Amino acid sequence: MSGTSAAARVYILCAVVCAALGAVPALSPEAGTPWGTLGLLAALYSACELPGRFRVFGGSVPITAGSFFPLLLAAAFLLPPSAAVLVAVPGALVSHVDGPPVTARRVWRAAQLALTVGAASWAYALSGGPATLGGGPEGAVPALPHALLPACAAALVFGLVLAALDGGIIATAERVAVRHAWRGLPARSVGPHLVHALAGLMMAVLWRSTYGPLSALVVLLPMYISCWVFAQYHRRHAAHRATIRALVQAVDIKDGYTRGHSERVGRASELIARELGMEESRTEALRFAGILHDVGKLGVPTRVLRKDGPLTPEERRVIELHPEYGHEIVRGIGFLDEARAAILHHHERLDGSGYPYGLTGDRIPEFARVVAVADAFDAMTSTRSYRRGRPVPAAVEELRRCAGSQFDPRMVRALARALDRHGWSAAANTVTSDEDPAGLPTQRADVRAPAAGTPDRPGRHR
Repeated sequence: MSGTSAAARVYILCAVVCAALGAVPALSPEAGTPWGTLGLLAALYSACELPGRFRVFGGSVPITAGSFFPLLLAAAFLLPPSAAVLVAVPGALVSHVDGPPVTARRVWRAAQLALTVGAASWAYALSGGPATLGGGPEGAVPALPHALLPACAAALVFGLVLAALDGGIIATAERVAVRHAWRGLPARSVGPHLVHALAGLMMAVLWRSTYGPLSALVVLLPMYISCWVFAQYHRRHAAHRATIRALVQAVDIKDGYTRGHSERVGRASELIARELGMEESRTEALRFAGILHDVGKLGVPTRVLRKDGPLTPEERRVIELHPEYGHEIVRGIGFLDEARAAILHHHERLDGSGYPYGLTGDRIPEFARVVAVADAFDAMTSTRSYRRGRPVPAAVEELRRCAGSQFDPRMVRALARALDRHGWSAAANTVTSDEDPAGLPTQRADVRAPAAGTPDRPGRHR
């Protein structure tokens, strides 16, 4: 367990000892432990964990213990507590772990799940659960309405014990303050574990029925497939976020101004989208649009972006190509959807004086009209090395003044309402670079600059 802190080692050792003591009664010949049921459940749990260890099917199999909690709860319903303690141990010891120390992580997971399943089994037994499950040689019918209460009690204990043990390892291994280690853990676990309890109860009822253990796979297999689909969804979204992050980092390297600005424009765009009542998929796409609105700067020569002093007409035309460069860069990224139009048109103005195509009014895509407002707002409220950012009320008032000519009044109103509701952190809006985004002045109050590259103060350009 090298690499594990002394406090974490002691904590893990205590968990292992407690789990071992909980399992001791099952080893007694007088206990009547159903070894066949225990062994089959342990083998099923191990079979569920093994694909992640060996990355079969290209590593696309979801590997999280939470995917198989219904199986562990079924074990808590079917076995006495001392036997239920043992079910998760083999699977945890062969499971996939995210990083070193591998041994410590596996031993900890085995002890944690053993204690959690044992506690859930005790709660189930004390609340009269075994009597409601039915089955057995007499073929008793399960009292399903009455079986729900013990199952929910077991799930509640399962979630609380799991959260308590998680908080302890966070506090000892990661040296997080005790008052923060458990924050939010129990609340986040209650709902999912109640759903797990229902699936586990269905599995236990089928296991005890005349159809036998094989019928329990009717629950386990669809559950595993649904977890796989859910994991694929999250993996795809993780890939999307990685793509966005890579593009933003590339722009940050080329133009220091965008560091922080892109994320804030994405946040402001999201605030506007939510205020407008957009559905979640469009809200996410609009946030991506805000983050990537200046990605076209990758196509602009660095000497032009960082030039001190006024731009020549030719350099100004090069700067004004950055929306088209950005559109070309993201053209093949399918998940961006409407965001591509925002990247291309976020410098258009309602009166037709913008670029690259001089679109007017509603001919400007909705996403572009949102990003234009978010971009201008962050530019005005961000502090530069040569001037302080404006207060939020002053920036909103300036947006209102320019609404109808440069900005869509509906988007300006939506941002104003969102800021009243959620506020805006001025501390997060400090920019150390001197560059301003194209299309926005920095020295004077008017945000309606005629074109990108107009000098905003001696020696600088936008």
